[in-house]
Amino acid sequence: MAHLLGGENLTVSYATRTVLDGMTLGLEEGDRIGMVGRNGDGKSTLMRLLALRSTPDSGRVTKRGDVNIGYLDQSDVLDADLTVGAAIVGDQADYEWARNPQIREIMGGLVSDVDWHANVHALSGGQKRRVALAKLLIEDHDVIMLDEPTNHLDVEGVAWLARHLKTRWRANQGAFLVVTHDRWFLDEVCNKTWEIHDGIMDPFEGGYAAYVLARAERDRAAAVMEGKRQQLVKKELAWLRRGAPARTAKPKFRIEAANALIADVPAPRDSMALSKMATARQGKDVLDLEHVSLDLLGSADSQDPAQKLFDNITLRLAPGERLGLVGVNGAGKTTLLKLLNGEIQPTSGKVKRGKTVVTAVLTQEVKELDDVKDLRVIEVIEREKRSFNVGGKEFSAGQLVEQLGFTNEKQWTPVRDLSGGERRRLQLLRLLVGEPNVLMLDEPTNDLDTDTLAAVEDVLDGWPGTLVVVSHDRYLLERVTDHQMALLGDGKIRALPRGVDQYLELREGALAGSTITGGGNPVTGASGSSAPAAAGPAGPSEAEKRDARKAKNRIDRQLGKLTQQEEKIHAQMVKSTADNDFDAMAEQNKKLKTLAEEREALELEWLEALEVLGE
Repeated sequence: MAHLLGGENLTVSYATRTVLDGMTLGLEEGDRIGMVGRNGDGKSTLMRLLALRSTPDSGRVTKRGDVNIGYLDQSDVLDADLTVGAAIVGDQADYEWARNPQIREIMGGLVSDVDWHANVHALSGGQKRRVALAKLLIEDHDVIMLDEPTNHLDVEGVAWLARHLKTRWRANQGAFLVVTHDRWFLDEVCNKTWEIHDGIMDPFEGGYAAYVLARAERDRAAAVMEGKRQQLVKKELAWLRRGAPARTAKPKFRIEAANALIADVPAPRDSMALSKMATARQGKDVLDLEHVSLDLLGSADSQDPAQKLFDNITLRLAPGERLGLVGVNGAGKTTLLKLLNGEIQPTSGKVKRGKTVVTAVLTQEVKELDDVKDLRVIEVIEREKRSFNVGGKEFSAGQLVEQLGFTNEKQWTPVRDLSGGERRRLQLLRLLVGEPNVLMLDEPTNDLDTDTLAAVEDVLDGWPGTLVVVSHDRYLLERVTDHQMALLGDGKIRALPRGVDQYLELREGALAGSTITGGGNPVTGASGSSAPAAAGPAGPSEAEKRDARKAKNRIDRQLGKLTQQEEKIHAQMVKSTADNDFDAMAEQNKKLKTLAEEREALELEWLEALEVLGE
């Protein structure tokens, strides 16, 4: 693969802290790289250097002469006086850019709901972000660098962006580098992972799932005793194997190694035990919405009728229930939390609240910390209580604070000096120590890195109350909630027995004007009527089925041989590890990589055969 760009001996320091320490790396054609690491460890700094937007204290960045780099900063600023159309396509006439099907697809995926003639300064933060992303993607770049591109995108937008990046280039063309805390997105689009920590970069093959396994194996092989961090990695891996079987069907890592590594890891949470604890704390009744409708009134000088946000919805929360909410922007997800919390009253219907219910809401803002901005982190928690019971275990205030990533040094930092992610963590901790029995989280992943998200999920696993989560992060929803429901903007709430995938199908059906049944209700097109299903193509012939069956049997035999070869190499690697023979390990790892590529190609062919057979 051709080299595109790289950095040699990159060093960046701020005051007495070295963020990047002599780092050397490169991007080649076909690279799809996700960067992970704790907040403040230098991910964005490294990306700015590679995008030639800043210069290192020492070292250099070089690129092939004809390489064109596109870069989306977290704080990309568009010209506020331009219209949306001018900001994206410049002075091109509509007929010029509309001839390009890729540009039309990008416009439809990102800015279809944005007024083309509105000025940029009139847009919301999320709309500005999508306009900036659309402007970048319609341009012809060899390398694209995206710093937190999923911020302000809903579940549907994240899925669209993943599809676009996967199909933008051929497999051995182009490259992209992305920083994001969205672990589903990382696993969906990346074939490599860079972990940035302690001034260095550790490379891993594969997406997030492969990275979790490789990191756990690396720590074990090197006898690194990072007890808490290691347990979180193993617990995360257990979730990847047990909670998301579709993901493990991909040839991202060795299933056998994963099973051995997590053999002693319990399930993420004991739902029955938590439910019993929740019932004891809450009683039988928690929160019920019965035949609730809510109208949003127009402005005083407007003649527009009231908009019905909710139309005769019923929702009952049981003790210990874990509910995830997804939905289109403006469908009322945050408003639903306010109804449950008693902050607003419905236009009609009843909100029933159990006598022992104590609610707490993590809002999208962090203004709740303004009253303690002059206190230190540990003082904020100790002011509530000095010891806490989480999942049947006793924690001191210091231990609980440390569990969510506040080191001894950070515990004595004034709240006003915390970063956005640290304030978010403290905001959640402060809610938990208040001992609510109903916890509602509104977009809790904002500003949190992947390690912190794993720590938050670990705390929530042992929390014995009713949990309601609103999030565009499908990984988090599937990880911490037991079932999901959707708000599609039609005033109704729908159950999603098949989770977020079913929600995306519903949305695609609605946008295409077709009828898809989900959660007991049909979704109709824009006209409001059900569209007839189009006649599908004829099925495969008998001859095609025979060929597919032969191909499937052949591939099964080949996969079996590959498994035997992999097992043999794994046994050799164990011996090489014990002998500290790093040259042999490198050669064996190279062989494993080649076998993994063969396996991926075979599994893709196997799936195509199954599709022909209808299995």
